[in-house]
Amino acid sequence: MDKKFIISGSPHIYAKDNVQRIMLDVIIALIPATLGSFYLFGFGAVRVFFVSVISCLLFEYLIQKFLLKQKPTINDLSAIVTGMLLAFNVPSNLPTWIVIIGSLIAIGIGKMVFGGLGQNLFNPALVSRVFLLISFPVYMTSWPKPIESARQLTDVITGPTPLGVIKESGSIAAATQTGEIPTYTNMMLGNMGGSIGEVSAILLLIGAIYLLYRKVITLHIPLAYILSVMVFTGIFWLIDPTKYADPLFHLLTGGLILGAFFMATDMVTSPTSYKGQIIFGIGCGLLTGIIRLFGAYPEGVSFSILIMNAFVPLIDRISNKHFGEVKA
Repeated sequence: MDKKFIISGSPHIYAKDNVQRIMLDVIIALIPATLGSFYLFGFGAVRVFFVSVISCLLFEYLIQKFLLKQKPTINDLSAIVTGMLLAFNVPSNLPTWIVIIGSLIAIGIGKMVFGGLGQNLFNPALVSRVFLLISFPVYMTSWPKPIESARQLTDVITGPTPLGVIKESGSIAAATQTGEIPTYTNMMLGNMGGSIGEVSAILLLIGAIYLLYRKVITLHIPLAYILSVMVFTGIFWLIDPTKYADPLFHLLTGGLILGAFFMATDMVTSPTSYKGQIIFGIGCGLLTGIIRLFGAYPEGVSFSILIMNAFVPLIDRISNKHFGEVKA
């Protein structure tokens, strides 16, 4: 009898958990921040969230069923996770048609063009976010103010993000004088401008603790990522505290916590070895710090993770131990 070998995408690790269980854990971990965003941003966040999730499911089904002629795999829940993360990375006043375009880019370009789950090189939600930021910069940089927008039913009250205020003002001292820099308490709770799911540090950390408890992720990437950002920005803060914000400010603002725990740790697009994950996290952190302090954009999390995604094959090559390898 002929024997056949079934070849699939890496990593080839046997475990009792399957893809569906892992994706369900991620969904559960994102629930606190999801509910918090509904409270902070009101109907706008609810609309964007469900449009993103439903359209991601629909596009994955249609592409697999009619274009790729494959059996749809939406029951693995990965499309729901992509839809949730995409919603977390956009403003709550983003028009519905742009959200739908973003879902198509995330599933069609970020995921299916590479062959589907397990074979994509880049995080699909971040591919979509960067595409939308470049294509629709005005819509993607209009930030509804939390609480006030929720009470208005429609997102009409907008303002800059804390990182945006510093970028426009040129220094933390000048930004503080504008009165638009929130307190650290508000940063922790999420009462500041930003994308739907990136604003509440506490709620994101609750979800991160759940993922760590379930052993869906490890601390290697998040810790290396966050510490790299804090050390890098801390050096410049010590040099000139009137120009540069302190490390805690950089930790609590923007998408650092969301990116470090929920997107940089993506099993498909991150290194497989612990050594490689540390290298990956440090690279993400340094790039984020460089973009935040010296780049044209106030935020660098999405760009840094995507750039480091491209280096994952190289990182795996130099950091993984190859079985049967004999040193010369």
